[in-house]
Amino acid sequence: MTAIAPALAQSATSAQVLVTSPVLESKLLTLRGNLRPEANAQNDRGAVSGDLVLEHMLLQLKRPADRQAALTEKINAQYKPGSPDFHEWLTADEFGQQYGPNPADIAAVTEWLRGHGLQVNNVAKSGMVIDFSGTADQVKSAFHTEIHTLNAGGIKHISNMQDPQIPAALAGVVVGITSLSDFRPKAANKGITRARIDGASKAVVPQTAAANGVKPDLTVNSDTQIVVPDDLHTVYNFEPVYKNGITGEGQTVVVIEDTNVYSTGDWEVFRSTFGLTKYTHASFKQVHPGGCTDPGDVLGDDGEAILDAEYATAAAPNAKIVLASCANTQTTFGGLLALQSLINEPLPPAIVSISYGDCEAGLGAAGNATFNEAYQQAASEGVSVFVAAGDEGAASCDAGAEFALAGIAVSGYASTAYNVAVGGTDFGDSFAGTNAQYWKKNDNSTFGSAKSYIPEIPWNSSCASTLIANAVGYNVPYGNDGFCNSTEGELFLTTASGSGGPSNCGYGDASRIMPSPADSGTCRGYSKPSYQTGMLGNPKDGVRDIPDVSLFAANGAWGHYYVFCYSQPAQGTGGAPCTGDPSTWSSAGGTSFASPIVAGIQALVNQSTGTPQGNPNYVYYALAKQEFGGTGKSSCNSTLGNAIDASCTFNDVTEGDMDVDCIGAGITSFALYNCYRPSGRFGVLSVSSTAYEKAYNSKTGWDFATGIGTLNVNNLVSNWNKAFE
Repeated sequence: MTAIAPALAQSATSAQVLVTSPVLESKLLTLRGNLRPEANAQNDRGAVSGDLVLEHMLLQLKRPADRQAALTEKINAQYKPGSPDFHEWLTADEFGQQYGPNPADIAAVTEWLRGHGLQVNNVAKSGMVIDFSGTADQVKSAFHTEIHTLNAGGIKHISNMQDPQIPAALAGVVVGITSLSDFRPKAANKGITRARIDGASKAVVPQTAAANGVKPDLTVNSDTQIVVPDDLHTVYNFEPVYKNGITGEGQTVVVIEDTNVYSTGDWEVFRSTFGLTKYTHASFKQVHPGGCTDPGDVLGDDGEAILDAEYATAAAPNAKIVLASCANTQTTFGGLLALQSLINEPLPPAIVSISYGDCEAGLGAAGNATFNEAYQQAASEGVSVFVAAGDEGAASCDAGAEFALAGIAVSGYASTAYNVAVGGTDFGDSFAGTNAQYWKKNDNSTFGSAKSYIPEIPWNSSCASTLIANAVGYNVPYGNDGFCNSTEGELFLTTASGSGGPSNCGYGDASRIMPSPADSGTCRGYSKPSYQTGMLGNPKDGVRDIPDVSLFAANGAWGHYYVFCYSQPAQGTGGAPCTGDPSTWSSAGGTSFASPIVAGIQALVNQSTGTPQGNPNYVYYALAKQEFGGTGKSSCNSTLGNAIDASCTFNDVTEGDMDVDCIGAGITSFALYNCYRPSGRFGVLSVSSTAYEKAYNSKTGWDFATGIGTLNVNNLVSNWNKAFE
């Protein structure tokens, strides 16, 4: 198979040659920062069989410094109104020819790989990624690292046990292997909470899960509402856009997965039940780009896939929804393979949504570089990439856990400068005791019941939430007498919360000492992008901060959550028959709902403008700076609810926090990282471990809890081009 695409091979020879000395195995360089924290002696169960085949490993390359500088300048010009390059998007061929490594360097790397018996499957048109396969023994020969079996938390895994090494002669062009383990990213969805706060009495109401994940005692009543497409359209002001004929027609939204859906019929049932079939030009199909292996139906992940497809069409009801998936390999996330293929197609999709994540420290140096490079290429091609910020507050290395342990961290899938990180909110009516003001007593024909815009708070289901703690009578969430250490508080021991925080390990090597903080060792964050500079509320921390925007993503702590059609019958998946009242359907929350919805909103923008817009952050932040200025716009404060200024593009969420609980006394071998615990077993995530500096509060303007805030869709579409004035 041809290793280098013909177009790339014709690249201008002005690219500096970086491999300038013989490739000698006697002179090696260690690629630091490419070892999973779980790959330690405690978890080690011995080497895998040497003939274990590892398919589609990705070797991440880097371009010469002058080409990197030129690419950065090019992208800045593509997003600068008035520039000759404004919205002049590159093709994948042009990207590789103008900004890829020298073909001679790529040839040197592929020759070295083949010399160790490894199969080079292809070189991306960008010139930045080499897809290769081989056995564990061949990987050991080439990269001087053994692949072992691990038992991590009772789950069997494989991983490299040493940082890879390569000949020093290749160091100028090789970043590293994207992954040499089978640790998968986590889908950003969360099942319904174990308990909720009653909106009227503020009492804690336990919730018992049925076998299929549905909560039978979570009834739809005066203070518990399921959220359906009609509600979204009302709360976030979609309807005027639809009435103007902007419905996503002619647009395509791609959701990235590692599975097919369980049943394509679920998508149809969702649309018909919630009144979307009146938009007749919508379609749904599944593709496996680049000829990758069809993953089939992957149990569990298929729930993520169908909710992505359903809520993308909920926002853009006339758009084409495409699920792009590849099978996971032993070491590579199938969704990444799908994304790489798509951005290297002659005509890449204009809009992509990704609802998976892993913390920067877990991804490692090469993994972070691969996502950063892929999104950078996408931005240069005019592709809008939306990524779920995560569901674990500012503790993304502790996703899915009951408590934070590794300290403050963000998802490396969402923390680059080239994607929109989508955070999560909850509705604040239950906290305020104003449910009846915002919800109709009876649903309409498509099960909608929202009356208007509803005040919002950060999505937070943890006992560390000050709103939850205060509502049930506790002054603080921490300490012996705090909510997290109470009997009621135990029902809220979870990291389930909309994610955000500063990038702190996009580069470098996290410490291998276990446990260790997520920003340990030589870790450092991505630099702050230009669009965030000068934004009210965004700290002068010098790094990329997330999220950018947010949308409703709650999972029931205040009685609000999403429903979706997922008819998977297997026990423990959260599937349920899509029949009868939707309140009995599958239910969940998470930023994996918010990301495809905001991607669908971008389809409305693209239809309105008539052209792909690339990275929307340049427009989001420009409009937000116009709206908030240097002091904020009080009439756009979300707490106003239905009295909010009708002209606001962003609803500024200023009440509540995204703080989560963390581990404390009782496990003496664990140090405290960003955990304030003056007493008691559980503390709360804090910027300081010796003072209460919660991670993080909402406030006027941008904040770590919700970014700029949530969207008024009609105003966003109407005002889009004003960002360029």
